[in-house]
Amino acid sequence: MKRAVVLAGGISHERDVSLRSGRRVADSLAAHGIAVELRDPDASLFAYLRDSRPDVVWPALHGASGEDGALRGLLEFAGIPFVGSRSGASRLAWDKPTAKTLVSRADVATPTSMALPREAFRELGANSVLEAIAEELPVPVVVKPAQGGSAQGVTIVDDAAELPRAMVDAYTYGDVALIEQKIAGTEIAIGILDSGAGPVALPAVEIVPRSGVYSFEARYNAGETSFYVPGRIPDDVAERAAAAAVAAHTALGMRHLSRVDLIVDAAGTPWFLEANVLPGLTETSLYPQALEAAGYDLGWAYATLAEAALRESRA
Repeated sequence: MKRAVVLAGGISHERDVSLRSGRRVADSLAAHGIAVELRDPDASLFAYLRDSRPDVVWPALHGASGEDGALRGLLEFAGIPFVGSRSGASRLAWDKPTAKTLVSRADVATPTSMALPREAFRELGANSVLEAIAEELPVPVVVKPAQGGSAQGVTIVDDAAELPRAMVDAYTYGDVALIEQKIAGTEIAIGILDSGAGPVALPAVEIVPRSGVYSFEARYNAGETSFYVPGRIPDDVAERAAAAAVAAHTALGMRHLSRVDLIVDAAGTPWFLEANVLPGLTETSLYPQALEAAGYDLGWAYATLAEAALRESRA
Protein backbone atom coordinates (compact mmCIF):
# COMPACT_ATOMS: atom_id res chain seq x y z
CA MET A 1 0.00 0.00 0.00
CA LYS A 2 1.31 3.41 -0.96
CA ARG A 3 -1.20 6.03 0.09
CA ALA A 4 -4.09 6.47 2.51
CA VAL A 5 -6.46 9.37 3.13
CA VAL A 6 -7.69 9.79 6.70
CA LEU A 7 -10.94 11.73 7.01
CA ALA A 8 -11.32 13.67 10.24
CA GLY A 9 -13.23 16.64 11.57
CA GLY A 10 -16.65 17.02 9.98
CA ILE A 11 -19.54 19.04 11.36
CA SER A 12 -20.91 16.81 14.12
CA HIS A 13 -20.88 17.53 17.86
CA GLU A 14 -17.84 15.26 18.02
CA ARG A 15 -15.67 17.25 15.59
CA ASP A 16 -12.84 17.87 18.05
CA VAL A 17 -12.72 14.22 19.06
CA SER A 18 -12.63 13.22 15.40
CA LEU A 19 -9.69 15.52 14.70
CA ARG A 20 -7.78 13.94 17.56
CA SER A 21 -8.65 10.41 16.42
CA GLY A 22 -7.70 11.20 12.83
CA ARG A 23 -4.33 12.63 13.81
CA ARG A 24 -3.52 9.53 15.86
CA VAL A 25 -4.48 7.21 12.99
CA ALA A 26 -2.50 9.28 10.48
CA ASP A 27 0.59 9.30 12.69
CA SER A 28 0.33 5.54 13.28
CA LEU A 29 0.00 4.75 9.57
CA ALA A 30 2.86 7.10 8.70
CA ALA A 31 5.05 5.39 11.29
CA HIS A 32 4.35 2.15 9.44
CA GLY A 33 5.64 3.62 6.17
CA ILE A 34 2.35 4.60 4.52
CA ALA A 35 2.01 8.01 2.88
CA VAL A 36 -0.93 9.64 4.63
CA GLU A 37 -3.06 12.68 3.92
CA LEU A 38 -5.30 13.98 6.71
CA ARG A 39 -8.35 15.66 5.20
CA ASP A 40 -11.38 17.45 6.62
CA PRO A 41 -14.39 16.55 4.44
CA ASP A 42 -15.94 19.33 2.38
CA ALA A 43 -17.82 19.83 -0.88
CA SER A 44 -14.75 18.93 -2.94
CA LEU A 45 -14.06 15.62 -1.18
CA PHE A 46 -15.55 13.13 -3.60
CA ALA A 47 -14.24 14.85 -6.70
CA TYR A 48 -10.82 14.78 -5.07
CA LEU A 49 -11.07 11.10 -4.14
CA ARG A 50 -12.26 10.11 -7.63
CA ASP A 51 -9.40 12.03 -9.23
CA SER A 52 -6.59 11.07 -6.86
CA ARG A 53 -7.72 7.46 -6.19
CA PRO A 54 -5.97 6.74 -2.88
CA ASP A 55 -5.34 3.10 -2.07
CA VAL A 56 -7.66 3.30 0.91
CA VAL A 57 -9.71 5.80 2.90
CA TRP A 58 -9.89 5.67 6.68
CA PRO A 59 -13.03 7.46 7.93
CA ALA A 60 -12.14 8.79 11.39
CA LEU A 61 -15.31 10.88 11.50
CA HIS A 62 -17.27 10.52 14.71
CA GLY A 63 -20.96 11.32 14.95
CA ALA A 64 -23.51 11.19 12.15
CA SER A 65 -21.10 12.42 9.49
CA GLY A 66 -19.00 9.29 9.76
CA GLU A 67 -21.03 6.64 11.53
CA ASP A 68 -24.60 6.72 10.23
CA GLY A 69 -23.71 4.96 6.97
CA ALA A 70 -24.17 7.87 4.55
CA LEU A 71 -20.51 8.60 3.88
CA ARG A 72 -19.68 4.91 3.72
CA GLY A 73 -22.49 4.34 1.24
CA LEU A 74 -21.04 7.02 -1.02
CA LEU A 75 -17.59 5.48 -0.78
CA GLU A 76 -19.10 2.11 -1.75
CA PHE A 77 -20.92 3.71 -4.67
CA ALA A 78 -17.69 5.34 -5.86
CA GLY A 79 -15.76 2.07 -5.52
CA ILE A 80 -13.26 3.52 -3.07
CA PRO A 81 -11.84 1.04 -0.51
CA PHE A 82 -12.28 2.13 3.10
CA VAL A 83 -11.62 0.84 6.59
CA GLY A 84 -14.54 -0.05 8.80
CA SER A 85 -18.08 -1.34 8.60
CA ARG A 86 -20.07 -1.00 5.43
CA SER A 87 -23.01 1.36 5.17
CA GLY A 88 -25.73 -1.16 6.09
CA ALA A 89 -24.05 -2.30 9.29
CA SER A 90 -23.25 1.30 10.18
CA ARG A 91 -26.91 2.29 9.96
CA LEU A 92 -27.92 -0.61 12.19
CA ALA A 93 -25.30 0.08 14.86
CA TRP A 94 -25.80 3.86 14.75
CA ASP A 95 -29.40 3.52 15.90
CA LYS A 96 -29.22 2.20 19.45
CA PRO A 97 -32.78 0.77 19.69
CA THR A 98 -32.25 -1.12 16.42
CA ALA A 99 -28.86 -2.41 17.58
CA LYS A 100 -30.31 -3.57 20.90
CA THR A 101 -33.07 -5.49 19.12
CA LEU A 102 -30.70 -7.26 16.74
CA VAL A 103 -28.15 -8.10 19.42
CA SER A 104 -30.85 -9.44 21.76
CA ARG A 105 -31.85 -11.86 18.98
CA ALA A 106 -28.30 -13.23 19.20
CA ASP A 107 -29.04 -14.20 22.84
CA VAL A 108 -27.06 -11.35 24.35
CA ALA A 109 -28.73 -9.65 27.32
CA THR A 110 -29.58 -5.97 26.95
CA PRO A 111 -31.38 -3.71 29.44
CA THR A 112 -35.12 -3.15 29.03
CA SER A 113 -35.69 0.12 27.22
CA MET A 114 -38.14 2.33 25.39
CA ALA A 115 -37.49 4.62 22.41
CA LEU A 116 -39.57 7.80 22.34
CA PRO A 117 -39.62 10.24 19.40
CA ARG A 118 -39.82 13.91 20.28
CA GLU A 119 -43.11 14.35 18.38
CA ALA A 120 -44.82 11.57 20.33
CA PHE A 121 -43.52 13.04 23.57
CA ARG A 122 -45.19 16.34 22.71
CA GLU A 123 -48.39 15.10 21.08
CA LEU A 124 -49.26 12.53 23.75
CA GLY A 125 -48.55 14.89 26.61
CA ALA A 126 -45.18 14.94 28.34
CA ASN A 127 -46.58 14.36 31.83
CA SER A 128 -48.76 11.43 30.79
CA VAL A 129 -45.94 9.84 28.83
CA LEU A 130 -43.45 10.18 31.68
CA GLU A 131 -45.94 8.70 34.17
CA ALA A 132 -46.43 5.70 31.88
CA ILE A 133 -42.69 5.27 31.45
CA ALA A 134 -42.08 5.48 35.20
CA GLU A 135 -44.54 2.62 35.77
CA GLU A 136 -42.80 0.31 33.31
CA LEU A 137 -39.23 1.54 33.83
CA PRO A 138 -38.84 2.72 37.42
CA VAL A 139 -35.71 4.68 38.28
CA PRO A 140 -32.81 4.39 38.13
CA VAL A 141 -32.77 4.70 34.36
CA VAL A 142 -30.41 6.10 31.76
CA VAL A 143 -31.76 8.57 29.22
CA LYS A 144 -29.75 9.08 26.05
CA PRO A 145 -30.16 10.10 22.41
CA ALA A 146 -31.07 7.08 20.28
CA GLN A 147 -28.23 8.05 17.96
CA GLY A 148 -24.85 9.56 18.72
CA GLY A 149 -21.82 8.94 20.84
CA SER A 150 -19.31 10.24 23.36
CA ALA A 151 -22.01 10.31 26.08
CA GLN A 152 -23.41 13.58 24.77
CA GLY A 153 -26.97 14.11 25.97
CA VAL A 154 -26.78 11.17 28.39
CA THR A 155 -28.26 11.46 31.90
CA ILE A 156 -28.45 8.95 34.73
CA VAL A 157 -31.81 9.49 36.43
CA ASP A 158 -32.05 8.39 40.06
CA ASP A 159 -35.15 10.44 40.89
CA ALA A 160 -38.27 10.48 38.70
CA ALA A 161 -38.44 14.25 39.14
CA GLU A 162 -35.23 14.49 37.08
CA LEU A 163 -36.74 12.67 34.09
CA PRO A 164 -38.22 15.71 32.25
CA ARG A 165 -34.86 17.51 32.27
CA ALA A 166 -33.10 14.37 31.08
CA MET A 167 -35.53 14.06 28.15
CA VAL A 168 -34.88 17.65 27.13
CA ASP A 169 -31.12 17.04 27.25
CA ALA A 170 -31.43 13.94 25.07
CA TYR A 171 -33.62 15.74 22.52
CA THR A 172 -30.95 18.42 22.24
CA TYR A 173 -28.86 15.85 20.37
CA GLY A 174 -31.52 14.00 18.40
CA ASP A 175 -35.18 13.47 17.63
CA VAL A 176 -35.50 10.17 19.51
CA ALA A 177 -34.67 9.54 23.18
CA LEU A 178 -33.90 6.10 24.58
CA ILE A 179 -34.93 5.43 28.17
CA GLU A 180 -33.08 2.39 29.45
CA GLN A 181 -33.04 0.40 32.67
CA LYS A 182 -29.84 1.13 34.58
CA ILE A 183 -27.84 -1.99 35.32
CA ALA A 184 -25.57 -1.77 38.35
CA GLY A 185 -22.18 -3.30 37.83
CA THR A 186 -18.77 -2.95 36.24
CA GLU A 187 -18.60 -0.88 33.07
CA ILE A 188 -16.36 -2.38 30.40
CA ALA A 189 -15.64 -1.87 26.73
CA ILE A 190 -14.43 -4.62 24.43
CA GLY A 191 -12.76 -3.76 21.16
CA ILE A 192 -13.08 -6.08 18.18
CA LEU A 193 -10.29 -6.50 15.64
CA ASP A 194 -10.97 -8.30 12.35
CA SER A 195 -8.33 -8.14 9.65
CA GLY A 196 -9.97 -10.85 7.55
CA ALA A 197 -9.71 -14.03 9.61
CA GLY A 198 -12.78 -13.31 11.73
CA PRO A 199 -13.55 -11.04 14.67
CA VAL A 200 -11.28 -11.28 17.71
CA ALA A 201 -12.10 -9.69 21.06
CA LEU A 202 -9.37 -7.53 22.56
CA PRO A 203 -8.85 -7.41 26.34
CA ALA A 204 -11.73 -5.78 28.19
CA VAL A 205 -11.13 -2.24 29.37
CA GLU A 206 -12.68 -1.50 32.77
CA ILE A 207 -13.86 2.10 33.11
CA VAL A 208 -13.85 3.87 36.48
CA PRO A 209 -14.67 7.58 36.13
CA ARG A 210 -13.62 9.76 39.05
CA SER A 211 -17.05 11.42 39.11
CA GLY A 212 -18.87 8.09 38.89
CA VAL A 213 -20.25 8.95 35.46
CA TYR A 214 -18.40 8.28 32.20
CA SER A 215 -19.37 11.64 30.71
CA PHE A 216 -17.96 13.45 27.68
CA GLU A 217 -15.47 15.24 29.93
CA ALA A 218 -14.50 12.01 31.66
CA ARG A 219 -13.81 10.41 28.28
CA TYR A 220 -11.52 13.00 26.80
CA ASN A 221 -9.84 14.83 29.68
CA ALA A 222 -6.76 13.06 30.98
CA GLY A 223 -6.98 12.09 34.63
CA GLU A 224 -10.77 12.15 34.85
CA THR A 225 -11.11 8.38 34.47
CA SER A 226 -9.10 5.37 35.56
CA PHE A 227 -8.80 2.47 33.13
CA TYR A 228 -7.84 -1.09 33.91
CA VAL A 229 -6.68 -3.27 31.02
CA PRO A 230 -7.52 -6.06 31.25
CA GLY A 231 -10.55 -5.34 33.39
CA ARG A 232 -10.64 -6.54 36.98
CA ILE A 233 -13.22 -9.25 36.38
CA PRO A 234 -12.91 -13.03 36.78
CA ASP A 235 -11.56 -14.96 33.80
CA ASP A 236 -14.84 -16.78 33.16
CA VAL A 237 -16.75 -13.49 33.20
CA ALA A 238 -14.21 -11.96 30.81
CA GLU A 239 -14.74 -14.89 28.46
CA ARG A 240 -18.52 -14.42 28.53
CA ALA A 241 -18.14 -10.70 27.92
CA ALA A 242 -15.78 -11.31 25.00
CA ALA A 243 -18.23 -13.81 23.49
CA ALA A 244 -21.08 -11.31 23.89
CA ALA A 245 -19.02 -8.59 22.17
CA VAL A 246 -18.14 -10.83 19.23
CA ALA A 247 -21.80 -11.90 18.97
CA ALA A 248 -22.91 -8.25 18.89
CA HIS A 249 -20.30 -7.34 16.26
CA THR A 250 -21.42 -10.28 14.13
CA ALA A 251 -25.16 -9.72 14.60
CA LEU A 252 -24.80 -6.16 13.33
CA GLY A 253 -22.67 -7.22 10.38
CA MET A 254 -19.73 -5.01 11.30
CA ARG A 255 -16.23 -5.45 9.91
CA HIS A 256 -12.60 -4.56 10.64
CA LEU A 257 -13.02 -2.80 13.99
CA SER A 258 -15.69 -1.94 16.50
CA ARG A 259 -16.12 -1.36 20.21
CA VAL A 260 -18.91 -2.96 22.23
CA ASP A 261 -19.92 -1.32 25.51
CA LEU A 262 -21.19 -3.58 28.27
CA ILE A 263 -22.12 -3.62 31.95
CA VAL A 264 -21.26 -6.74 33.94
CA ASP A 265 -23.67 -7.23 36.83
CA ALA A 266 -23.01 -8.85 40.21
CA ALA A 267 -23.96 -12.26 38.84
CA GLY A 268 -21.35 -11.97 36.08
CA THR A 269 -23.84 -11.42 33.26
CA PRO A 270 -22.64 -9.05 30.52
CA TRP A 271 -25.36 -6.63 29.34
CA PHE A 272 -25.07 -5.04 25.90
CA LEU A 273 -25.42 -1.25 25.86
CA GLU A 274 -24.28 -0.19 22.40
CA ALA A 275 -21.83 -0.90 19.60
CA ASN A 276 -19.55 1.69 18.05
CA VAL A 277 -18.75 1.51 14.36
CA LEU A 278 -15.85 3.89 14.85
CA PRO A 279 -14.32 3.61 18.33
CA GLY A 280 -12.56 6.68 19.62
CA LEU A 281 -8.87 6.54 18.70
CA THR A 282 -7.56 9.49 20.72
CA GLU A 283 -4.77 9.35 23.30
CA THR A 284 -7.34 8.63 26.05
CA SER A 285 -9.59 6.31 24.03
CA LEU A 286 -10.34 2.72 24.96
CA TYR A 287 -9.66 0.93 21.67
CA PRO A 288 -5.96 1.88 21.42
CA GLN A 289 -5.50 0.90 25.07
CA ALA A 290 -6.96 -2.54 24.33
CA LEU A 291 -4.75 -2.98 21.25
CA GLU A 292 -1.64 -2.17 23.24
CA ALA A 293 -2.71 -4.46 26.10
CA ALA A 294 -3.06 -7.27 23.56
CA GLY A 295 0.52 -6.62 22.44
CA TYR A 296 -0.28 -4.97 19.11
CA ASP A 297 1.66 -2.02 17.75
CA LEU A 298 -0.86 0.65 16.73
CA GLY A 299 0.83 1.30 13.39
CA TRP A 300 0.83 -2.41 12.57
CA ALA A 301 -2.81 -2.85 13.61
CA TYR A 302 -4.11 0.15 11.66
CA ALA A 303 -2.02 -0.72 8.60
CA THR A 304 -3.30 -4.30 8.75
CA LEU A 305 -6.89 -3.06 8.71
CA ALA A 306 -6.11 -0.78 5.79
CA GLU A 307 -4.58 -3.71 3.92
CA ALA A 308 -7.68 -5.79 4.69
CA ALA A 309 -9.94 -3.08 3.24
CA LEU A 310 -7.83 -2.91 0.08
CA ARG A 311 -7.70 -6.69 -0.24
CA GLU A 312 -11.47 -7.05 0.15
CA SER A 313 -12.09 -4.41 -2.52
CA ARG A 314 -10.13 -6.51 -5.01
CA ALA A 315 -11.86 -9.77 -4.16
